[in-house]
Amino acid sequence: MANNTTNTTCPDITKYRCNTGLILPLVSEYTWPEEGRAAIYLIGLLWSFLGVSIIADSFMCAIEKITSKTRKIKVANTGSEEGYDTIEVKVWNNTVANLTLMALGSSAPEILLSSFGIVKTKFEADALGPSTIVGSAAFNLLVIIAVCIFCIPSPETRGIASIKVFCVTSFFSVFAYVWLIIILIGNTPNEVDLWEAIVSLLFFPLLVIIAYVMDKDYCSKKKKIDDSAVELGFADEKRRHTLADGTVDKKAMAEFLKELGKHPELTEEDAAKLAAMRIQETQSHDRLWYRINATRKMTGANKLVPTVNALLHDLYEQSHKRSTPDLRVGSSTSMLSAVDLSENNTRAVIEFTATQCAVLENEKRVRCGIKRTGRKDHQILCRVKTIDGTAEANKDYIPVRQTLVFEPGETLKNLDIEIIDDNEWEPDETFFVQLQIDPEQKAIVGKKSINQVTIINDDEPGTIQFNKPSFLFKESAGKALIPIQRLHGVDGKISVTWKTQDIEAISGRDYEGGEGTITFEHGESTKMLEIQLYDDQDEEKDESFKIELSDPTGNAQLGRIKKTIITIVNDEEFQGMVSRVLQMTNLNIDALRVETATWAEQFQNAMNVNGGDVENATALDYIMHFFTFGFKVIFAMVPPVGIFGGWLSFFIALGMIAILTILIGDLATNFGCLVDLDDAITAITFVALGTSLPDLFASKQAATQEKYADNSIGNVTGSNSVNVFLGLGLPWTIAAIYHSSQGNTFQVPAGDLGFSVILYTIAALLCIGLLFARRYLSIFGKGELGGPMKAKVASSVFLCVLWLLYVVISSLQIRGHITVNLSN
Repeated sequence: MANNTTNTTCPDITKYRCNTGLILPLVSEYTWPEEGRAAIYLIGLLWSFLGVSIIADSFMCAIEKITSKTRKIKVANTGSEEGYDTIEVKVWNNTVANLTLMALGSSAPEILLSSFGIVKTKFEADALGPSTIVGSAAFNLLVIIAVCIFCIPSPETRGIASIKVFCVTSFFSVFAYVWLIIILIGNTPNEVDLWEAIVSLLFFPLLVIIAYVMDKDYCSKKKKIDDSAVELGFADEKRRHTLADGTVDKKAMAEFLKELGKHPELTEEDAAKLAAMRIQETQSHDRLWYRINATRKMTGANKLVPTVNALLHDLYEQSHKRSTPDLRVGSSTSMLSAVDLSENNTRAVIEFTATQCAVLENEKRVRCGIKRTGRKDHQILCRVKTIDGTAEANKDYIPVRQTLVFEPGETLKNLDIEIIDDNEWEPDETFFVQLQIDPEQKAIVGKKSINQVTIINDDEPGTIQFNKPSFLFKESAGKALIPIQRLHGVDGKISVTWKTQDIEAISGRDYEGGEGTITFEHGESTKMLEIQLYDDQDEEKDESFKIELSDPTGNAQLGRIKKTIITIVNDEEFQGMVSRVLQMTNLNIDALRVETATWAEQFQNAMNVNGGDVENATALDYIMHFFTFGFKVIFAMVPPVGIFGGWLSFFIALGMIAILTILIGDLATNFGCLVDLDDAITAITFVALGTSLPDLFASKQAATQEKYADNSIGNVTGSNSVNVFLGLGLPWTIAAIYHSSQGNTFQVPAGDLGFSVILYTIAALLCIGLLFARRYLSIFGKGELGGPMKAKVASSVFLCVLWLLYVVISSLQIRGHITVNLSN
């Protein structure tokens, strides 16, 4: 009998489309639908970008620790007892640090991706790594600079301070890519010789040396500097910074508290938070600080700037506008008349005529006055909107959101808001009206930017009382202004008698006591009682006196707080408060430091949203913390930067970045394959954007916060050239050495890469030319960033269009829709 057998062949589940990678795929994806695989790889790619940002945080904290190392030197000073001063100076020069470790910190993923690409292809040319470097350079130079130009409020500008260093880095940021054109197309088309690769790598130390020489200004005639100011080349830096190690002295703190003095309801804890906020704002930060803070904002981690509520932030902004500190603690009237907000009538000042007003519910309408001072010869548009307090929109009043127009010469506008009379008794309720002005206009919102509207119960004369049972005033303030409130009605004219009574303070010696009458006109809800204070300049304890209200007229009633204690604080007590606030401020600053001291602190920050500051965490913080929780916990195992001066953390974090970079390379390659995208297109789009977004946010913050543009755009040009010299010079040198040992040459097809480099070079020349035009032409405001609204919008749009053209034209050439023969 014949033996009938059927020969069946089992499919090889190891062979399927898009499965090449050093690590991925981890399991066989033979039976997976390609659409599902593409979605998984895309999600994994985006998630890995977050992971790289988080571990890069630890990496850059280590770099910050390394580059902030100082040494003590002795400087001659004939005025001191020893004949010299001992000062601390940084071991690392700022320019050298920016172009070496700091550039490595921001560009490590691109450099490692290019290096691992060579290993992955067995020392043959890789498309993903080099194209990512060029694509990232295009995004950094064009898009980041466009955003930095636009984000500066008009007509403010930011300029490059170290222009010589910027010229060097700008030259090399173009020369690096011209050099690629020379070796890929001109000298040895489609191949890289060993000497070409080595020279590419050696350009990196050459760039650092030339930039250092320019930074130290060795080629220029030296300016004579007074010996007492000499700091071995750091004299300029010493004058630039007013804060040391994130702390502030008692004198500066006292001045700051005097600025905040007109708000007696402000607690010492609140003052300490605002002081920490001022320190972080006024202190100059390096590029790494902004990169770390941007990453932490993206991932819901602990921020490097203090977070305060909206009311404290408004208070801070108001005090920040003052040029002369207010010494009167407890004053509730404006002391800022000496500050000319109109800048000598060069711009208009728009504000409310009063900070608060009251309306009876049955009047059904309240009118808020808005006045214009300063410049009056042009049209101004201001926006007004209502904000709920205890009164609710559409229930107690009709909300308003509209634009008012001040025509030339017009100085007063009235805003009518409809009040809803519901015929039900309710306690007094409040809402707010806010003024806003677009920054491009030649106008500014004045001090009275918010008007509090109180809706008062109908037909009641009201109750009269103090708004607090006690007040604190500084002895040298000169006078105490105590607010007296009229609640639950403002109908008719009423009055109330006040009388002082000595406690420790003696009338006629410490203050001007007595008695008198306060009169409220119809509709008035607040009056100020003014008491003269005497500063005897004697060392004495706090002294108090009492004020009591009595005998209201017009059927008015006395409220619950009809007595108040006024405490006069002498200078010694004020200094004690300064010391307490200073101590709390330093604790707040310590909590905002870049690095962590222990593993326990690292895990605590990693496992808690916003680093444990749950009170100030936003919804986005919670979302991003959820998605990045795993990465945070894993990377918390990196040793604290305090161990071995940050070097141990540096190398371990670099190793973790290397592992993630391999994953990103595999994810990007397989994703591009699944959606039929060439590696070069994937590189200049998805990968370039994913690795550059943290730099975008960091540069934007640096542009708005720093006085100069060096940290926002100056480092972009430096990192772009470092990417070529290290990111291509290093792997190409390794590959060229390997091929030389095999008796052949390292082949690098010039087609797609060479065309992309040519496009970038053209765009870079146009971008740098625009920056120099903005620096010297008045139409742009003579500043690299910011300037007049139309000019800065035009500049930003121009650069963004250049980037879009670069991406589109490069992609069309890669796909074969544009044919360019770059080979001989």
